[in-house]
Amino acid sequence: MSQVCEHLDGFQPGPKPSKEPGCQQCLDVGDTWVHLRACVSCGQIGCCDQSKNQHARRHAEATEFDHPTARTLEPGEDWVWCYRDEAGVLLT
Repeated sequence: MSQVCEHLDGFQPGPKPSKEPGCQQCLDVGDTWVHLRACVSCGQIGCCDQSKNQHARRHAEATEFDHPTARTLEPGEDWVWCYRDEAGVLLT
């Protein structure tokens, strides 16, 4: 991953959410997910692009990319992805 967009320029990570309940949208329809992502703007938790429903990406698109970035919630990973520019940055 490399930093190639203005949304990640100077990104200052806050703490990861302490509770990872799952992708609520998947839970609501009885689906499963692969990995979880948290919107950096509002904290909404959604499933990743490898998941069937891609709720994290759909959230970014639904906000017309006003919420373009999401942070991984996977243990041992620390990065942020920008859905608008298809770019990511490692935080560690």
